[in-house]
Amino acid sequence: MCTRFVYRGDDTITGFNFEIDLAVWDHKIITEKDRFYIGILRPDGVRHSYHGVNRNGNFGTLLYVHGNPEGAYQDFKGCMTIADLTEQFVQAKISFDDALQIVQERKIVYAPDATMQAMLSDQQGRALIVEPGIGWREGDGRYSLITNYSILAPESTMPFLVPGDDRYERTAQLLSTYGKQFTVTDAFSVLQAVRQEGIWATRVSFVYSAKEHAVYYVENNHPAIISREMFDQVRNEMTRRSSKRKVLRKSGKTELGKYSGKYALTELLVCGECGSPYKRVTWARNGKKRI
Repeated sequence: MCTRFVYRGDDTITGFNFEIDLAVWDHKIITEKDRFYIGILRPDGVRHSYHGVNRNGNFGTLLYVHGNPEGAYQDFKGCMTIADLTEQFVQAKISFDDALQIVQERKIVYAPDATMQAMLSDQQGRALIVEPGIGWREGDGRYSLITNYSILAPESTMPFLVPGDDRYERTAQLLSTYGKQFTVTDAFSVLQAVRQEGIWATRVSFVYSAKEHAVYYVENNHPAIISREMFDQVRNEMTRRSSKRKVLRKSGKTELGKYSGKYALTELLVCGECGSPYKRVTWARNGKKRI
């Protein structure tokens, strides 16, 4: 379950929520000199770049969709899988114009083991939606958007709508409220608003700015378990405790050390002269231990 959009304003901003079942897919964020992508480990032992962006602005993503028979995998010269098309685009082996020519001249089919559709976009904001067995469309208007249901033939995936899954509608509504100015921060706000939880939780959110020529990303973008205020309080307390002097050792050395809360009176009794806290001392005499 994923959400992907391209917004065409003062800057071309592309956003993507990557959502998968961790029990099924092994992923890893990979940053290279000319490419940022989420590497999906495949049976061939390679982490493939089905979701990522190249230095030249090629931004490609695959999104799961309920398959249709016309897009079934076929192995012959006149066909190309949606996975190969997307990865070659992310790898900059083909340009946007090349991809456009390929979808016009060849039949695009699913990979042998997965039914996916794709959105490809470039630095100029051109977007191409490709749905195996159905067709393709170039995006226009202020934004282009796709989730996990067919855009070109909505009736084909209507029977498979997940109850309550209104990510497309909510994302479209949010994007429609912006004007010419749309920033990286705005993109993350939209992605945050439609993030998923549970088995198919949002694992990675990343945004590309064509003007800045930069990628920004966050992992495990889920609701906070504790508030920011509580987090800051705990961090400040940890800093305070780590800066306290240790209990005076028999050797006479007093130094900075970690706080210990093992005993009830820890930090409550301190020496009035040197400020060192009293500690519990155990020693043995005549074979007996005393405190």
